[in-house]
Amino acid sequence: MYPLPVEKWKPANRVLYKMSLPVALIIWLLPMIAVLITSVRSTDELSRGNYWGWPEHITLLANYREALTASPMLHYFWNSVLITVPAVAGSIALASMAGFALAVYRFRGNMLLFGTFVAGNFVPIQILMIPVRDLTLQLGLFNTVSSLILFHIAFQTGFCALFLRNFIKQLPFELVEAARIEGAGEWTVFFRIVLPLIRPALAALGILVFTFVWNDYFWALCLTQGDDAAPITVGVAALKGQWTTAWNLVSAGSILAALPSVAMFFAMQRQFVAGLTFGATKG
Repeated sequence: MYPLPVEKWKPANRVLYKMSLPVALIIWLLPMIAVLITSVRSTDELSRGNYWGWPEHITLLANYREALTASPMLHYFWNSVLITVPAVAGSIALASMAGFALAVYRFRGNMLLFGTFVAGNFVPIQILMIPVRDLTLQLGLFNTVSSLILFHIAFQTGFCALFLRNFIKQLPFELVEAARIEGAGEWTVFFRIVLPLIRPALAALGILVFTFVWNDYFWALCLTQGDDAAPITVGVAALKGQWTTAWNLVSAGSILAALPSVAMFFAMQRQFVAGLTFGATKG
């Protein structure tokens, strides 16, 4: 039923597997390597068509300094922080309460509500573009940071609730019953018992939602106009010139935009792995 561990494979298959891993890793990382090398090329090399060769001159500091100063990149970066942090906190807070209610309480329409959360994750986001844009215009929220925060909270809460409900469902229900017998209220059960037990899941979910929101380009383009509320993903696109594009600056801006997500993953790597394997074993 389950695949055999690598240690139990035949020697030939095991050697082939270990040889194919570096090749697959290089192929997977090739676009990122190309962007990283392009970010340190000079403009003269790119104009001569040297796209794939090793850079003749490493212009690391010059390219990254110009990427930060040629456009309001720091302003875009701050907008992304203002959007991502409240969106992650809000969606996880709402989803943890919704997941707790769906997993612990038995009420009429429980499965219907849970099915609604599941079905919402299958809705293509492109078909929501016009209704969401019209709604922000009617509410006076178009081209504001608040519109992106509210949208991401609303859109991510469904996925987060589905994620956390399944984790909470795996907890021993006897813990909740014992706490209730001891006189603990529902909020006490939620804050003192359930949340500490699902902390690895919350950490893993926080990294995922942070990555989704930080790297969002579609909704940032639909709900903003100009530089006032634009996040860093739109700011990188603004590095393109009207007539020509300095791909070394665009690559440098892309690397700068990706650094927070990469740094957060490595900083919380242990919690992320623990959250993904939470509840995988019994006993």
